[in-house]
Amino acid sequence: MRALSIAATGMLAQQTNVEVISNNIANLNTTGFKRSRAEFQDLLYQSMRRVGASTGGGGEVVPTGVQVGLGVQTAAVYRIHDQGTLQSTGNPYDLAIKGKGFFQVLLPNGETAYTREGAFTLNASGQLVTQDGYQVQPSITIPSDAVDVAISEDGAVLVKQDGQTALSNVGQLDLATFPNESGLAAHGNNLYLETESSGAPVTGQANTTGFGSIQQNYLEASNVNIVSEITTLITAQRAYEMNSKVIETGDQMMGTISQMR
Repeated sequence: MRALSIAATGMLAQQTNVEVISNNIANLNTTGFKRSRAEFQDLLYQSMRRVGASTGGGGEVVPTGVQVGLGVQTAAVYRIHDQGTLQSTGNPYDLAIKGKGFFQVLLPNGETAYTREGAFTLNASGQLVTQDGYQVQPSITIPSDAVDVAISEDGAVLVKQDGQTALSNVGQLDLATFPNESGLAAHGNNLYLETESSGAPVTGQANTTGFGSIQQNYLEASNVNIVSEITTLITAQRAYEMNSKVIETGDQMMGTISQMR
């Protein structure tokens, strides 16, 4: 009975769906997190009567045929890069991107990673780094005698040093965009890596055409909508229950056949 294996694929698909939803909910308060959505597609079909087959010598053909589907499979887990809410923090090294773009981060292996989390701080050398100590690129060093730091919407880093009245420019924060943001590989720690699917990064100055603006003293919240996720979770649960009911019904039907005399 095909119904047993078909329903089994449905249960596996909904299990994946619930796992994706649970990850979204778990990261409800993760800075810069982007929610994901599981997408599915049907499996191959078994043709019991082929569509368009000839039915006789007069040239008649079967108008619809008989095709039985073999279930469902997970096609992709799609990451949705909607803008998250900007939350004020009052920390001058907290930065949020309003619009498109990613901050660039140098990993210990020399590879460049990309992130929307702008919860930066300074290391012992005064360099702007992530919470894990990875340097922000291009490298920005804040002088030890700086009494005020201002980062403009276009990424210019200006500092006021002790005893001076004029602001000094100590660097420029550039952003990176990708042709296909959903093609980036999640690295963990709110970092993404370039892949063939994402395309090569395009870097440029913030607050220019194609790039978002940088907001100092703000962090971008997760774009997870808890109401939407709970609704989707309930739908996935009902679909899982329905597929389990199909297996139960198929088992009862096979039991009825086995009891026939």
